[in-house]
Amino acid sequence: MQNSTKWRVLAGGFAGYTFDAMDLVLLAMAFQPIMADLGLSRSEAGLLATATLVGVGISSVVMGWYSDNYGRRKAMLWSLVSFSVLTMAISFAGTWTEILILRFLAGLGLGGLWGVIAAYIAETWPTAQRGRAAAFVMSSFPVGVGLASFLAGKIIPVFGWRALFLTAGIALIVAMYVYFFVPESEVWKAQRDARLRGQGAKADKVRVSEIFTGGMARTTILATLVSAFALTAYWGTTTWLPTYLVKERGLSVADMGMFMTILSVGMFFGYNVFGWVADFIGKRNALVLSLFGSAVMLAVYAMTENHTTLLWMGPAYAFFMAFVGLMGSYYGELFPVRMRTTGSGFCFNVGRGVSAFAPFILGGIATATSLQTSILICAVPFLISAILTAFLPSTETMNEPLPAAKSEA
Repeated sequence: MQNSTKWRVLAGGFAGYTFDAMDLVLLAMAFQPIMADLGLSRSEAGLLATATLVGVGISSVVMGWYSDNYGRRKAMLWSLVSFSVLTMAISFAGTWTEILILRFLAGLGLGGLWGVIAAYIAETWPTAQRGRAAAFVMSSFPVGVGLASFLAGKIIPVFGWRALFLTAGIALIVAMYVYFFVPESEVWKAQRDARLRGQGAKADKVRVSEIFTGGMARTTILATLVSAFALTAYWGTTTWLPTYLVKERGLSVADMGMFMTILSVGMFFGYNVFGWVADFIGKRNALVLSLFGSAVMLAVYAMTENHTTLLWMGPAYAFFMAFVGLMGSYYGELFPVRMRTTGSGFCFNVGRGVSAFAPFILGGIATATSLQTSILICAVPFLISAILTAFLPSTETMNEPLPAAKSEA
């Protein structure tokens, strides 16, 4: 049964994170027509992305706490249903303010999923396979990006940007799969039962403050800074990349969709290759390599002007952007079971919340200079993030035993 459970978790996590990613990127794909339709400036459009990421940052604390106290499965279901319904509602929004509010509320659902899935994988897969399993699940992010790109290229030219947001409803099918086929984590249940009996765990509920006590503060702060710099670079680039390809590189919306889809293919392979690399050289070392490679390749990509070269440099740059998948397996091992989702979710999603202002700030820089300059600047936080990662501990020698996962071959 346990062997079956890990595969169900893998499938549910992959599908769920696919639509989490698709939902996050749908707005970026629709920026140009939304700006034209509502008469928005780049700064105003950037604030829509900022609102999403602020919601994500808040959600990390709330959903992480909820998952550690009430279960991984319940938290995953709440996340899937909420962001799906709220994103669909954007199709009926009539003003910038309405879209802003809906994106913030959708972000509250979107932010919870990453930490829950990371904890689920850590608690259902054996240590020797955990890096690859987490990388595979998180590699659904570029699948979601590619799906959003494909749908935008097909739907927007024919039906308009409003129809694009209705596709977020597909995530409700994933919620049904999780509800009927994905069981609660046995490791979490055992920890909860022990906590309630007062055996081997504190009897009270998990508190967010715990990730800053007992020697965990340094790890929590460092990992949050790593996420903040890496995701500032990522969202600063990803939010404006479709608009950059159309406005400054002269691509049509349909061609932009194709370019972004091919870029996502490179990211998918990068996630899975780096998952294997992490199991051989260690998750921390693989994360440093991914972040450093992202810094170098983004700078090269931003300087590329020829359309053919740009097409093939996209997947080469995206190959190194595997750090989200690596963080999924690495952060999950930095914290004990009791506070695993709270800790890993806080580090990743508070970092993502800090990055919320990147689209707005870079939109302002682009207005004063160019989108190319804004994207090129993003290579710097990637490099800073790589340096900070080197100061985090190696988890290969500090893992807390996970009985239910370790017993599976």
